[in-house]
Amino acid sequence: MTASSATIISCASCGKVLDDRTPHSTCPDCDGMLDITPATPLVRGTALAQLFDGRLGIHGARGSAASQSGVWRFRELVLQTDDDSIVSHPEGNTPVIHRRSVSQYAGVDSLRMKHEGHNPTGSFKDRGMTVAITQARRCGATAIACASTGNTSSSLASYAAHAGIPALVLVPSGRISMGKLAQTVAYGARTLLVRGDFDDCLRLVRESARSLGVYLGNSLNPFRIEGQKTIIFELLQQCGWIAPDWIALPAGNLGNTSAFGKALSEAHQLGLIDRIPRLLCVQANGAAPFALGFAERFATRHQVRAETIATAIRIGDPASWDRGVAAIRVTNGIVIAVSDDEITAAKSAIDASGVGCEPASAASVAGVRALVSQGVIKPHENVVAILTGHVLKDPEGSIGSGTSSRPRPNAPIEIDADLASVERVLRNSGKS
Repeated sequence: MTASSATIISCASCGKVLDDRTPHSTCPDCDGMLDITPATPLVRGTALAQLFDGRLGIHGARGSAASQSGVWRFRELVLQTDDDSIVSHPEGNTPVIHRRSVSQYAGVDSLRMKHEGHNPTGSFKDRGMTVAITQARRCGATAIACASTGNTSSSLASYAAHAGIPALVLVPSGRISMGKLAQTVAYGARTLLVRGDFDDCLRLVRESARSLGVYLGNSLNPFRIEGQKTIIFELLQQCGWIAPDWIALPAGNLGNTSAFGKALSEAHQLGLIDRIPRLLCVQANGAAPFALGFAERFATRHQVRAETIATAIRIGDPASWDRGVAAIRVTNGIVIAVSDDEITAAKSAIDASGVGCEPASAASVAGVRALVSQGVIKPHENVVAILTGHVLKDPEGSIGSGTSSRPRPNAPIEIDADLASVERVLRNSGKS
């Protein structure tokens, strides 16, 4: 036995308590957001850290996917369930990377990047999806659906296929990267191209969940948040349970913002860390409702018609607004917006270091650079930037076919089929 109480699922609005095998992603009475309070571990502090550390690499190739997972390693803080019900690839175990050139670009002595693009389908979404689809299996769901700008649909399609549950995904027509769309189709999900934006897709899928009884896989689903918390638990473990000063992340629908605030609060309460880092949530100028709200101390919930090269955060009405606000407040966090040109420049720096990421990921590094220039982040502070997706998630953004006005520094060059053309390119390499 590893916990002294049961998992509690309750509505943040009306207080209704649900069974831990509930198929609902929002409150069935008032449609409010559901909160999950994990079962209390029997140990805390150093003993709990040692429990998690002891699971690192002990199962090897012979263990189950769940035993190798960087999510289910922290199961006491995620979801108490038996191994047979867990749907895992496995996921997690993503690296923390340091590149001097990226640190210099951002203006800090040592910027580290935790690259969630190393997950099975190429984004952080897999961490939440392993828990959401596990819950779908536990509650006997017959179909699962989501709205997506691409990464959620890729992950849901993959995990639903693994679980043997039919999947339906709604994506904005003409506004999704071909890399993400290709994944979704390849994994077998029924894909609907909606003539609208992400917010239209989310409205439709929520209506479908209420009227047609399909299981909702978006970050409104509280089990998604529980899985995404493990980005923080794993990062803290990789830091030797010493909290950094800042954790920067891209902010779109605010699922990760919510998850990070919840994870840091729980880690502090359980004695895993002795202080809570500050969150830096970074939006794109063309999709910055949360940054607008932050500037007004969240007096108003803003909505915008989103447009940005960073497709993964091209969201104008974040579903997890209230949870995101709570995360910013508990971490004394900051929310800013950066331009597409700043995102593209940061992506170029990350790509050129040999790391690579999709455009939305680069918003985290662009945000760090912006706050360093403002004197908010000090060059000596310990900063970790979260890269949320793999470079191949948005190939159009890497080869210069996006909407940013900044040209790609290494765009492909078409040449004639002769040696002189090759020599000409080599001779001009490095010239401005």
